[in-house]
Amino acid sequence: MKRLSLIIILSLLLQSVRANHITGGEIFYTLTGQSGGSYSYSVTLKLYRDHFSTGAALDPAAPIAIFDRLTGAMVWNNTIQRSRIEYLQLVSPGPCIMNPPPVYYDVGHYDFNVTLPASANGYIITYQRCCRIAGINNLFTSSSVGATYIAEIPGTNPLASAPANNSAHFVGPDTVIVCQHNVFTYSFNAMDADSDSLSYSFCNAYIGGTSSSPAPDPPAAPPYQSVPYASPFSADQPMGSGVTINPKTGLVTGIAPDAGIYVMTVCVNEYRNGLLIATQRKDLQIKVGDCSIAAANLPPLGVNCDNYTSTFTNSGDQSLIHSYFWTFGDPASGTNDTSTLANPTHVFTDTGKYTVTLVTNRGEPCTDTGSTIEKIYPGFFPAFSSKGICVNKSSQFADATTTQFGVVNSWHWDFGDASAANDTSNIQNPTYTFTKPGTYNVRLIVTCSKGCIDTIINPITIIDKPPIGLAFRDTLICNGDNLQLQASGAGNFSWTPGTNITNANTATPLVNPPTTTKYFVNLDDNGCLNKDSVNVRVVDFVTLKAYSDTTICQGDAIQLHSTGDGLHFLWTPSANMNDATLANPVATTNTTTTYQVVATIGHCFASDNVTVKTIPYPVAHAGPDTTICYNSSAQLQGSMVASSFTWTPAGSLSSSFILNPIATPSKTTAYVLTVTDNLGCPKPGRDTVIVRVLPKVNAFAGNDTAVVVGQPLHFNASGGINYLWSPPTALSSVTISDPIAFYDGSIDTIRYTVRVGDEQNCFDSASITVKIFKTNPQIFVPTAFTPNDDGVNDLFRPIGVGIKSIEYFRVYNRWGQLVFNTTVNEQGWDGKIGGKPQSTNTFVWIVKGIDYLDKPFFRKGTVTLIK
Repeated sequence: MKRLSLIIILSLLLQSVRANHITGGEIFYTLTGQSGGSYSYSVTLKLYRDHFSTGAALDPAAPIAIFDRLTGAMVWNNTIQRSRIEYLQLVSPGPCIMNPPPVYYDVGHYDFNVTLPASANGYIITYQRCCRIAGINNLFTSSSVGATYIAEIPGTNPLASAPANNSAHFVGPDTVIVCQHNVFTYSFNAMDADSDSLSYSFCNAYIGGTSSSPAPDPPAAPPYQSVPYASPFSADQPMGSGVTINPKTGLVTGIAPDAGIYVMTVCVNEYRNGLLIATQRKDLQIKVGDCSIAAANLPPLGVNCDNYTSTFTNSGDQSLIHSYFWTFGDPASGTNDTSTLANPTHVFTDTGKYTVTLVTNRGEPCTDTGSTIEKIYPGFFPAFSSKGICVNKSSQFADATTTQFGVVNSWHWDFGDASAANDTSNIQNPTYTFTKPGTYNVRLIVTCSKGCIDTIINPITIIDKPPIGLAFRDTLICNGDNLQLQASGAGNFSWTPGTNITNANTATPLVNPPTTTKYFVNLDDNGCLNKDSVNVRVVDFVTLKAYSDTTICQGDAIQLHSTGDGLHFLWTPSANMNDATLANPVATTNTTTTYQVVATIGHCFASDNVTVKTIPYPVAHAGPDTTICYNSSAQLQGSMVASSFTWTPAGSLSSSFILNPIATPSKTTAYVLTVTDNLGCPKPGRDTVIVRVLPKVNAFAGNDTAVVVGQPLHFNASGGINYLWSPPTALSSVTISDPIAFYDGSIDTIRYTVRVGDEQNCFDSASITVKIFKTNPQIFVPTAFTPNDDGVNDLFRPIGVGIKSIEYFRVYNRWGQLVFNTTVNEQGWDGKIGGKPQSTNTFVWIVKGIDYLDKPFFRKGTVTLIK
């Protein structure tokens, strides 16, 4: 059983694969003879197959049947062998198209002759095949949708001579390239040997056959069902709203949709002596390619109803377009009447119709010209209003569209009711009844006689009862006062009870009840009802109680409090009060003040008092800010008008519990003196003193050095702004940072100390030792060194005396390899080559320097590295 099921499934799959190959078809015939009441016809079935299809080849035979056109009764059937295959191929689309889709059809011809008696109803010749190819853009599940191809033979009703007919025969070329988003033309023109009048239209493609019976024998009888078109496509718009057919010529034109495959069926009606005698059909799958054409693709018509400025764009892929030349048909605009931009904007000088022309690739081989009509009629403003918002009650809609040119001439309303199929209207001022509450987006598409079209969408909220707005729902009046009730809403109002009330049928009646009364309000909006209430409490006096007297700190804000049933309040004095009409206002006062509050309900009132006593804040004085040297101290000078105090932070103070502690901060610090008292103001007083700590003075006299007799030595101390050197021996000045010293040889060594101070006379000191050699300028180089990291004699280095600079100091091994090089005096070699310590050995060195007299100095020698 499982094997049988598998065989059936495979058989069905093979049938589906074999069937998905037909891309279109038509049936036509010619009259070959007439004998008595019978007519003979030569009939041809043409089936189109994509040559590159992976599906089955064209069927070798086709089952065809002929039916009564009115009753559907079958009068003839047969299986017709294929006569021949015709190959239609577009070989070279030319250089002006890029990435063209292949256009290559295998066209099967199935020819037969048939003789039929004249019939009042006429006949339908039928062939059916399932299924169409998968992935057709304008059909749902196209791979399971079949096709029915028919031709009609007219009957004697209403024209007795109609059966003597040659069918209209489509002759337009089928090797047409269509590129997405580009303008295209596709001819479905037909010829009629009888010279009947012809008219063309898009019509429904028919389904036929099934996956289990792909080529039914015989075919099913009429009537035939339409294929399932996928929105937004339809039989009338098989390639979208941008593609139309000329009813007189059968020429299909427009801007192609996205790349894909689209089923298009064209019907041609045959009229003889003004009577429709037959309709012939051609069903074809149009392939739209992802290709580019060097074309001027402009829509046939544009309408600007907003302003005088329009922007134009050439549609389609622009890869092959090198230049643009636009003419806007507006000579009054002068030099602005032309443009070479790809997407120009033009401001038209007046209203009217303008012919806009585009020439692409002007003067080049792939040039093209296109034109469009641009209508300029600004001042078109769609609008509408509505009344009635209750469910199951009529809502009225009124068009309020205005136009400066022409007249408003059509309306299409969509009331946004997804639960209803009849929620549209084409009259100017329609009514509609919503059956469910909710918010509906009502859309109006409106046009005018000048071609303007616009859409406006307004949300309409439908409720189960009309809303009532009340200014208040519970209030007080004093006995004997009048009160105006206040309601709002759309419709008719009525109030109950009817006693002690004036104008009870308005939204704002006047009432004066002697006792507490609840008034009910009813709202009627065209039979849509709602109800609410207002409670009016009546009193004979006002209750009021101000809070007890209190004490605050001077200058503080305090919230005053009162309780009672008053509706209105007034506090005095009102100075420095945020709102004297509040029951609990906030007041600020520097002096003891008695406040009075008066509460009223209509003509009734009551009053009460509260006294606010003010106590001054305790006063703290932390003393003046001061500046100290690094690592020094300052004495704070605090004072107060209070009973207790404390200093913070306390860590760098000698004591936080005396008013004049010693502060020794390590950095700039803000010390806060906080004071309190027991006189009634519970809040503390505070003051701050800042002790600024200057940065540490870092005195530097320079590195120890050596000179020769007669060589000037230029010192360069740093770290401050004031300097004092001692001893003054041989110095040009002792109060500057950079004195010059001259030595006569009377001393061998001298040590100087410099005292360095800043702007606050904070100071530090540093020393420098100078050795004086009684020789000419010299560079001393040792003869041996011991680099064993004991801190003694670890480096081999030059020591220049009387030398201004070292041009080079170089060390070589015995093979002449450079192992060390420096230009810095006293910088030395650590006895390593490439980071590797060397063993005991002898090395050659050379040194060159410039002495203080700018004379060159040169020496060379050897040194022994001792391990």
